[in-house]
Amino acid sequence: MKSSIFTVKRLHMCFALAGLALWAAQSRAQSSVTLYGVVDGGLSYVSNSGGHSQIMQSGGNSAGNRWGLRGVEDLGGGLSAIVTLENGFNTTTGAFQQGGALFGRQAFVGLSSVSAGTATFGRQYAASTLAVGPFTSGNSWAASGSLLGTHPGDIDNFDSSNRLNNSVKYFSPSILGLHLSGDYSFGGVSGAPSQKQIYSLGLTYAYSGFQFAAGYLNSRQPNFSFWGGVPSSSTTANNITSPVFAGYSTAHTQQIAGVAASYTIGGATLALVYSNIGFLGLGSTAVTGLNAAESQYRGNVHFNDGELNFKWRVVPALQLGVAFNYLESPGAGLGSVAYRSVNLGADYALSKSTSLYSVAVYQHASGVDSTGKRAVAAITALTPSSSADQLVVTAGIRHVF
Repeated sequence: MKSSIFTVKRLHMCFALAGLALWAAQSRAQSSVTLYGVVDGGLSYVSNSGGHSQIMQSGGNSAGNRWGLRGVEDLGGGLSAIVTLENGFNTTTGAFQQGGALFGRQAFVGLSSVSAGTATFGRQYAASTLAVGPFTSGNSWAASGSLLGTHPGDIDNFDSSNRLNNSVKYFSPSILGLHLSGDYSFGGVSGAPSQKQIYSLGLTYAYSGFQFAAGYLNSRQPNFSFWGGVPSSSTTANNITSPVFAGYSTAHTQQIAGVAASYTIGGATLALVYSNIGFLGLGSTAVTGLNAAESQYRGNVHFNDGELNFKWRVVPALQLGVAFNYLESPGAGLGSVAYRSVNLGADYALSKSTSLYSVAVYQHASGVDSTGKRAVAAITALTPSSSADQLVVTAGIRHVF
């Protein structure tokens, strides 16, 4: 009798374990986690780095170094749960990028629906960056040199130097080739919900070989909210390092409006990008350590940036690119300023995952910069020149996994 009871119990246990195994197998089939990343390194020559020429090892030249985890779980009915954790690192030292943040590039979770769109929560790219950024030479072809080929100081954030903390994002499904997106970053200041808040909007449209995009971003107290969103940021001093606009850190608001369009025929793509950047309400935000000129700025100052770029895939393995960028501003009462940049690039694929690249960027500055001094060339991600001119030539290897 006891033997029969034990046999029945064993059968029940076997059925239970079999059911659990089947459930686990079905769960695995409905979800996935992907490990991905980019490792990029090379050598660079800089004609003038703080007054001296320099040869150095450099990383993230054609694409920012990163590794990440991307998870998707099918919830049924066209609805999925999604999560992304992405770390940025320096190949030359192994150190974290983005001010030491573990997942400084991206960290978000959300829901995605085929019919209703995607909503996510966490540290994310701005909607305006995702819309217009891909058209710029800093993003549209790997050979452009990533940060080196972007607009001076990444003033319009189209190369995603800044992400949005504490943000809620929505991305719509395609409506006849049109996508709409928007996000809001909570400032986190008790009793003052609009302080340090950031919001942005994006629009993209694609039809055949034609593509168009528009974006808008508005950040309050940008020195601390937009440019100070990483662990190493100061809570009192200037977090903007580029002399192109570092002098305007006391602004109450930074707003960025941009449009872009491109047309592709065969392996050739021509793109045009325009942005207007405003630092509004100068003198409204208390920032320590400013010089005499910077502390006296009042009112508003605007920059206009225009870029024309062309890329050509000569053969499947080889892509060439050229871009011209012009940034100008009337300044904040001390005189106007202008920055002219040209970049050339080549990218050769050894395989689907590994490429060799080379890029050259030249910049010339004229006028008076935001710090009230004679403008010097300041290619993004480099130590500013001591003169009006700066040239960087880089060659390296990039592996994507």
